[in-house]
Amino acid sequence: MYEHFGGKEGLYAVVVDREMDYVVRRIAEAIGSGTPRERVEHASLAFLTYVRDHPDGFAVLSQDSPVTSTHGRMSSLLNDLAERVGHVFVEALREAGYDTKAAPIYAHALVGMVTFVGKWWTDARSPRIEEVAKHMSALAWMGLRHLPKQPKLGSGRA
Repeated sequence: MYEHFGGKEGLYAVVVDREMDYVVRRIAEAIGSGTPRERVEHASLAFLTYVRDHPDGFAVLSQDSPVTSTHGRMSSLLNDLAERVGHVFVEALREAGYDTKAAPIYAHALVGMVTFVGKWWTDARSPRIEEVAKHMSALAWMGLRHLPKQPKLGSGRA
């Protein structure tokens, strides 16, 4: 093991990379076509299906890495996932006439929401993932659907 992976951290990094590639592939396939709303719905369901069908892989991705590791921290994994699917937001924002510089904000918000709901679901195991995906998609879609061109804080105060 040490000769091939260089130690526990090397093995952990390989496992994390494989799981990330798998989940990103599933999400990329899910958001590859369809209306913007369908893409949100498909992405939510694809991720929750991964959580249900690959609980060990999700556990690896959703936990912080060992302290000695410099790779695979939960925040860096979420950043990587958001960056990998963020191009969909760029395309959708561009098509709708919005500033594409906001795309990383929306990509990170959606990835964070889906990840933490997935963590909750692993303990609750109810309702079915299709029901959970439906509610997450509705929340995300209603917010994205009514997105103002120039968002402002409601009160104007910090």
